Amino acid sequence: MEPQQSPPSSRSKRSPQSLTSLARELAALPPSLGPVRLIAVDGHAGSGKSTFAGLLAEALGGVPVLHLDDVATHEELFEWPERLSAQVLEPLAAGRAAHWAPYDWVERRFGPERVLEPVPVLLIEGVGAGRRALRPHLARLLWMETPRAQSWGRGRNRDGRELSDFWDGWERAELAHFADDPSRPFADTLVRQSGTGYEWTSGTDATPGKAPSATEGDGFPRA
Repeated sequence: MEPQQSPPSSRSKRSPQSLTSLARELAALPPSLGPVRLIAVDGHAGSGKSTFAGLLAEALGGVPVLHLDDVATHEELFEWPERLSAQVLEPLAAGRAAHWAPYDWVERRFGPERVLEPVPVLLIEGVGAGRRALRPHLARLLWMETPRAQSWGRGRNRDGRELSDFWDGWERAELAHFADDPSRPFADTLVRQSGTGYEWTSGTDATPGKAPSATEGDGFPRA
């Protein structure tokens, strides 16, 4: 989605300490992209992916987050896998630094080049982070379990009326993308947001259509 600056308070409502056990679990996974453990956070636009990924990155010791808002463009909302592969995935898989340029949604052009080193853990977040072109490179796929209508409502309220036309087009594009290339059926972990933090289910409990039998996360009951 078109990036918007979030107020600092929106990123500090939930302590990253609540994600400590999940961070330990992810850090212990085997590398999936050369020396890198690539962790994807997917979900509908407005589902809270960026905030959650930022908190998880803190819990992981400040690991980098690659935002797909910086990869997508006005002309390529979802048609970016080849560019991402050439600029980021292939170099990291070979243990080399990746060189890529984030897209400027205001100027409608790519900005200055950035360098991304082959770190032990890298988070990639955004709509389509768990798509089929990326899944072979992922160590774990997390899905934000926020209903589509609720997510889109949040996004529209956040971005205001001036972006309503953009949202109309985005919703059509997102529906078409997930109809052709769904992520949730392949998620390893489903993440839910509550008033006191996050809870998540992993493994067989994350299978779509199966009621979760256990929850994790500080402050949440454990089955």
